[in-house]
Amino acid sequence: MRKQLILLSALFVSVTMFGQKAELKTAEKAIKSNDFAGAITALNAAEGLLANADQKLTAKFYYLKGKAVYQNGSESADPLEVGAAFNKLIDYEKETNKAKYSNEFKGLINTLVSSVAAKASSDYSLASQTKESSDYISAAKKFHAVYSLSPRDTSFLDNAALVYFFGKDYENSITLFQELLDINYTGISTIFIATNKENGKDVTYADKKAMNLQVKLGLAENPREEVKESRREMLFKYLAQNYSALKNYDKALEVITQGREEFPASYSLLIDEANVYYNLGDTNKFKERLQEAITLNPTEPTLYYNVGVMNMDQKKIDEAITYFKKAIELKPDYADAYNNIGAAIIEKANPVIEEMNKSLSDFDKYDKLQAQQFEIYKEAIPFYEKAYELSPESINIVQTLMGLYENLDMGSKLEEIRVAYDKLKG
Repeated sequence: MRKQLILLSALFVSVTMFGQKAELKTAEKAIKSNDFAGAITALNAAEGLLANADQKLTAKFYYLKGKAVYQNGSESADPLEVGAAFNKLIDYEKETNKAKYSNEFKGLINTLVSSVAAKASSDYSLASQTKESSDYISAAKKFHAVYSLSPRDTSFLDNAALVYFFGKDYENSITLFQELLDINYTGISTIFIATNKENGKDVTYADKKAMNLQVKLGLAENPREEVKESRREMLFKYLAQNYSALKNYDKALEVITQGREEFPASYSLLIDEANVYYNLGDTNKFKERLQEAITLNPTEPTLYYNVGVMNMDQKKIDEAITYFKKAIELKPDYADAYNNIGAAIIEKANPVIEEMNKSLSDFDKYDKLQAQQFEIYKEAIPFYEKAYELSPESINIVQTLMGLYENLDMGSKLEEIRVAYDKLKG
């Protein structure tokens, strides 16, 4: 009975291998006839029997699968699918240490990489001009396809992730940026550059050997090496921005936290964290992060300006004015900062006006309070006038000056600003 079972098992393997060989022959004939759909059908039938195939048949299967999806280099072939199929065969033959078809596929991959990379660059150039999401996404797909064809070229995965972001395809961008982080991609690389003697333009070479050969032949000069900085910090930044664009602020904060653990002195990630808190409506943490950012970048005027705005929102008027003045110190033509100093000063008049409204029947008290109000307005005017000088097209500034001049009976200035107002109104 035992011998019979062994015999049946051997017979099953034989029948399976016969079935595989028949399907592979069918697929091979279909490929030679350019019937790639028929080849795929035959290969799908053979794939279910692959578990019992020997190394030779398995390699043949992967080879024919690659040829079928490649479609003799047809435009309709999906580079992602082709890359997956080609690399499956190459990885398998490397694993079994029997390279029969790999060299052919490696040659086709090199040709495809050059072709698809050129198309990706062309699509990206177009997208940079049109700014259309569809054009960016078209370029991103091709950059991703290059990576699929040649996984060692991780910079193309980086390109794809970034260009998907530009195209507002945030889901795909998230997937690719996360993959880059997972494989510990840094983007650090050495670039080999020399100057072409004929036209004086810099040329980038694939490796040092190629560069040195051009120099030796007298075709290039000034050979040099440049090291590209790590991109890893930016991976966290763009991943977080993708989540923010999808309004998934909790996930954005999670990514930023991970990034800041790795890059504790990152000004860029700190600003992104502040912006997430702003979007969440947490103005206290937004302000805290901006104040922390000032310690990292104390010469950035917008930081002081934004902290000033937060202080104004919290009714901390004197603190707000201090920050606005620091912004002006760093950026003397900061029109918005001058405008906001004026607005902060006028805020000081609010309690005076409230008291005036309570003293309508007490004429002496009312007049004294109104005099205080007007003194505050006089203090604000120079800042609004400077803001108008720097930003004469701002109708809001013009309207504020009109109101101040009218309250203070500054007739000649009121007429001048009315002329400007009428021009702006068209």
